[in-house]
Amino acid sequence: MANTQSQSGSGGPAATVPATRPPITAAPAGGGWRAAARWLPLLCAAGAAVAVFRWTGTPAGDIGKFAAYLVLCVAAPGTLLVRALYRGPRTFTEEIALGTAAGYAAEVLAYIPARALGAPLAVLAWPALTYLAFLGVPRLRRYWRHQVTARTPGWCAWAIAATVTGLVAYTGATHFRNNPLTWPAAGAGGYDMPFHLALISELRHHMPPAMPSVAGQPLLYHWFVYAHSAAASWITGVEPLVLLLRLGMLPVNAAFLVLIVMTARRLAGTWALTVPVLAGSVLVSTPSLYVTANMVFGWGGVQFLAWRSPTQMFAGLLFAALVILLADLLTRRRVPAGHWVLLVLFTVTVMGAKAVFLPLLLAGLAAVVAVGLLRRRTPGAPVLALAALTAGCVAFAQLVLFGGGRQGMVLAPFGFAPSAWHDLAGPGRSAAGTAGVVALHLLCWAIPACGLVGLLAAPRLALRPPVVLMLTMVAAGHVMVVLFQHPGRSQFFFLDAAYPYLVILSAYGVWILCHRAGLGGRTALAAGVAGVAVAGVIALTCGVRVPLALGRPGALIFLPYAVLVAVTVLAAAVLALTAGRRRAVALTTAAVTGIGLVACASAIAQALPGKIAAKGVDGVGKASVAQAAVVPVGLMAAARWLRDHSAPGDLVATNSHCHWTQDADPCDPQQFWGTGLSERRMLVEGWSYAPAAIKLWRPDWAANTPAFWDPALLRLNDAAIERADAASLARLRDRYGVRWLLADTRRVTAPDRLAQLAPLAYRSGVFAVHRVIPGPGTGSR
Repeated sequence: MANTQSQSGSGGPAATVPATRPPITAAPAGGGWRAAARWLPLLCAAGAAVAVFRWTGTPAGDIGKFAAYLVLCVAAPGTLLVRALYRGPRTFTEEIALGTAAGYAAEVLAYIPARALGAPLAVLAWPALTYLAFLGVPRLRRYWRHQVTARTPGWCAWAIAATVTGLVAYTGATHFRNNPLTWPAAGAGGYDMPFHLALISELRHHMPPAMPSVAGQPLLYHWFVYAHSAAASWITGVEPLVLLLRLGMLPVNAAFLVLIVMTARRLAGTWALTVPVLAGSVLVSTPSLYVTANMVFGWGGVQFLAWRSPTQMFAGLLFAALVILLADLLTRRRVPAGHWVLLVLFTVTVMGAKAVFLPLLLAGLAAVVAVGLLRRRTPGAPVLALAALTAGCVAFAQLVLFGGGRQGMVLAPFGFAPSAWHDLAGPGRSAAGTAGVVALHLLCWAIPACGLVGLLAAPRLALRPPVVLMLTMVAAGHVMVVLFQHPGRSQFFFLDAAYPYLVILSAYGVWILCHRAGLGGRTALAAGVAGVAVAGVIALTCGVRVPLALGRPGALIFLPYAVLVAVTVLAAAVLALTAGRRRAVALTTAAVTGIGLVACASAIAQALPGKIAAKGVDGVGKASVAQAAVVPVGLMAAARWLRDHSAPGDLVATNSHCHWTQDADPCDPQQFWGTGLSERRMLVEGWSYAPAAIKLWRPDWAANTPAFWDPALLRLNDAAIERADAASLARLRDRYGVRWLLADTRRVTAPDRLAQLAPLAYRSGVFAVHRVIPGPGTGSR
């Protein structure tokens, strides 16, 4: 990845941008307190995370068991593999992060056959065999010691530790408090959490997996992260709920941030990008200049995704490792065999971890080949081989993992615009502002990408294969968002996949411009801070609240952005007159890029006063009292009893189908708590993400609200439970194989009769578990 561009010569970018091969400095000799001090950032970050976990109710025993599992079953064996297979320069911290990613990938591929054979704990064979090999084979024993090739500066280690600590603290104050581990409070948490939990439960007991909340529906989804969580649960004995809501994503996020910093260092050849890349990775977004919280522009950094989207972050970690290896491949004439082992490992696991990554990679590889041909350079065999591997994985994922369907993805250019206009302007307005919303999105996407201008100042750097790869991935992410639409605006996950590389390239571009203008890092940082401050003042001064109140002109949506553009143009003109054109370009670019790189933080700060006024300081980040009040009591205890007294293959019928907050007509069928907590498949619980439901979705429909596609089955299911209909119950038992009922008794009109037909086995709160009596000739269970 090193830039070997000469510093000799004059008159062009090549003369003013230094060579960017990362300096390889040996760690200082000796041990003692200096060696111990190098562990302080990690220990401080880990201690802070433990404090946040304990504050939010995580059992101390679970923390200890998970830490031991992480070290012994993931990080340590994965690091041994990386040391043996990867020859690229890296620091010890980077090596551990790469090893953790490799450990996760190997664990998933080991768990799949172990679970299929009915022996989930056989996943432990992979770390055990790794240890045996590295202990028993003489050539491998040397890899127990870290071979020093580079050293992380102390300030960089502390910057990474501070970023991880801040991320965990923020998540604790918002997401963790809003997703407690006890019932009924847990039921008022995040919408997607029960769906994630249901899939972890499914992967704990079944391989291949199916859609657990609707019997007979295939699971056409990226499920590798749930296989990892299932393996972790089997090994540690920690409840899947604790892994999902607390422990599981901490090492994923931390390793991801380390690898993104590693990518930036290798690309630019300097540690100077560490702070902006860390800040941008966590806080980047399309800027919101409104004083109310909103998600209209659809994407953000790790701050939003860290614990809310396990699939995105798990795949993001594996993909970050893949990009590092790939960048080495693009700049080497010969690729060691061990390097290829890791490339295949990460490519295959990214394939099943999240669908959005490999298409971006394939586009990037195609661009690398195309640019090479335009520059009269024949693409090397390794690039073509990796492109073929990527294309094969994309095809396998589409045809096998995702069943060859479109999974709700429809071609609808700028299809997000009408709903975005509605969310901003409020109901009852004409669609006249839709075109303006498209322009607003384009402007907001351009702000964090403003630093890419700096690459134009050094075209030889911009044409390096790793830069071409990342630029194309960023462009492809934006193209996918523009051209396609998906339920719940999930097409924006393509942008989420590309944003770390947008952050790296933008920071790199600003660094190039500032270097050419003779400006230091502190000046660039000051310009970025000034840009953020000016944007905040504009937002607070304009005071636009969305959605707009009735009677307010729709033009207010665009007011703060028009002011920002005007102020930026004026500032650039003044700087050009007073400081010169080159410095004006550098400072203006740094200021505008800074606005985008920390836009998440700005939006939170702008909306915080209103949230405090509405909910009080203690209420910020927590579910409202009204949301918590509708969660029925007793589901967790009843579901856990069912889990402990039934077989994994037993089918359960329930009359709970709708999310607690929208239980009336139309039903919001995002209900997965019964499946997730009981770890049992349901005949029909919630059906939002079932393939048959997604096929019904159209862009002009509300997301995830189609009626159930088999109304006769739903009526049969509910009649058996709610009306205690004997014929319906017998049909559920004999035709569908239902063995248990998990009943919300608030809807049961004949509880005594139901208990006669299916004896009551357990009751907690408003939920009851009934055992279905075996039919004639079926035997007893």
